[in-house]
Amino acid sequence: MVSPSRQPGLTWRSLLAGSLLTCIISAGDPYGNMVLRGSYLSLDFSTAAAIFLFFLFTLFANTGLGLIHPRLRLVPQELMVVYLMATIACSIATMGLTEYLLPILSGAGYYASPENEWVQLIHPFIPSWMVPQDPEAVKFFYEGAPRGYGIPWSVWLPPLLAWLPLLLAVYFAMICLMVILRRQWVVRERLSFPLVQAPLAMIGGADQGRLNPFYKSPLMWAGFAIPFALGSLRALHNYYNFIPTVQLETSIPLFRNTTFLQIALSFPMIGFSYFVDLDIAFAIWFFNIVARLQEGLFGVLGITSSEKLYYAGNFAIVAHQGMGALIVLVVLGLWVARSHLAQVWCKAWKGAPEIDDRDEVLSYRTAVFGFLGSSLVIGGWLWLAGMALWVVPLYLVAMFLLFLAITRVVAEGGIAAARAPLIASDFISSGLGSSALGPHTLTALGFTYVWAADIRTYVMASCANGLKLAEELMPGRRRSLFWAMALAILLSLISSVWAVLHMSYAYGGINLNGWFFGSEGGPVYPFNFVSGELNNPDGPDWAGWLSTLSGGGVMALLMVARQRFLWWPLHPLGFAVSTISMTNYISFSVFLAWTAKSLILKYGGPSLFTRARPFFLGLIIGQFTCAGIWLVIDHFTGMTDNNIYWV
Repeated sequence: MVSPSRQPGLTWRSLLAGSLLTCIISAGDPYGNMVLRGSYLSLDFSTAAAIFLFFLFTLFANTGLGLIHPRLRLVPQELMVVYLMATIACSIATMGLTEYLLPILSGAGYYASPENEWVQLIHPFIPSWMVPQDPEAVKFFYEGAPRGYGIPWSVWLPPLLAWLPLLLAVYFAMICLMVILRRQWVVRERLSFPLVQAPLAMIGGADQGRLNPFYKSPLMWAGFAIPFALGSLRALHNYYNFIPTVQLETSIPLFRNTTFLQIALSFPMIGFSYFVDLDIAFAIWFFNIVARLQEGLFGVLGITSSEKLYYAGNFAIVAHQGMGALIVLVVLGLWVARSHLAQVWCKAWKGAPEIDDRDEVLSYRTAVFGFLGSSLVIGGWLWLAGMALWVVPLYLVAMFLLFLAITRVVAEGGIAAARAPLIASDFISSGLGSSALGPHTLTALGFTYVWAADIRTYVMASCANGLKLAEELMPGRRRSLFWAMALAILLSLISSVWAVLHMSYAYGGINLNGWFFGSEGGPVYPFNFVSGELNNPDGPDWAGWLSTLSGGGVMALLMVARQRFLWWPLHPLGFAVSTISMTNYISFSVFLAWTAKSLILKYGGPSLFTRARPFFLGLIIGQFTCAGIWLVIDHFTGMTDNNIYWV
């Protein structure tokens, strides 16, 4: 067997396999969302499509290659490259970018009407280079084109090429940030990265014998069978009504129906949460109950806010509180990492030879100055788009704080379904006041919804998980991984843009997916935000600032208590995510995983915990495989709206 230090990572066959999975996800996932309207497999940080395809690839394709000849089998380092590229594709194909990008670029024109007055309020402040200019092409994009019309590339290429430098700068800045923080998170703090446990198991032992030992585990297949059977039952119910289905969720109304406690069984979340530290898992479900009590008391006592926030929950005060908690999570986290960051800066600025960065994807010099340069590109693009120069740095700080905070939540808490309680554009308009921003800046803020609004998955989180995999599987130099990520980004952008345009002109976007194309979905949210702020100009929301400060204060106290008192039971991460709407959905599954893990460790110790791992990994893989297989079946049968998986 080849020694790990000499095993290849970036090879022509790993790039070929990774590119194949990238293109399948980038083109296939929009097809599943728009035409089949089935399970969303690239919706969250779980990257379900990547796990599903990687499961098939490692179990069948790679095992088959090994049976033909042992040298044909991809080694673990190559498989890691394949999986990394697939996760990058998941972060771009759907919720991460493309199915927001194209409808938002055209939504301001298509949905403009005398009633909403967008033509007078918004259109004069949209630079012509940002959006398609042909009304007929936009109409056909939403309603379907005549036979033989094709894709009007001459209409779409100019705005897409204008957006390309911005998108590449955002993604490069994300990768640079993760390179800067990798050693702090992975080596010094040793975050658990629960979301990489399934791919690690599917990769581990790939070069030992004919079949990965993980696939020989009866416990894995037992865990696999539970969600696969229940998911298939739900899918068959959509085909034949007489087949019973299983309801896996309900809710308990609280405080005169002013709030509710969600009770939902998510097998992947149980699996992921099994690998989360017990104190973090406890804090997640405990603080979720506290947050529901807070919302209920606010509802009963009539404590409310008239402020309108987009992509936030029903309680603006609670959303601001969560924003304060996430800001403190990042700021104090960077303070804890100050010695490491000082070394990174010293290496980047002075080239200190005693600081070794040869095991990073990029050199520290490239990462630091790449991040600064990318930020300048993003800021310059926003300024050209109309954002006031003094607002640009404030927006960039808010945006990167949120991206870092949610990535930290994913890496440490294993929360596969999360998004920020408050998005950067709302934070800026609320904190500064719309009257101080003006129509140009508000319009530019609206267009940031393309990449920084419903951020349920993005490249930074995929990169963070990929770097953790590299730490486990690819010792030594890892510079080649950057080119695998870059290739995946480019292929994902090209494949997903083509797929969305092709299906929209073939079927009509409004006939496909109501959220991404409908009059109450993604295309109108940015411009409802802009018109709402322009029609109701106001100053800074001081109640929002007070809530932000209170949330940040509580978070700071929790983090200090965590550092100072060994007996302190409440991990601050639980409070930081308690105001995220989806935490209410996953908290019951986290509770079940916490209970199971506690009992296993108490009565069986670490050995039983290790032996039980395959079962919980099987819960993850079984759910995603079921959803993926039924999408394939639905394609051949013509079934639509067969959504059997959400989180």
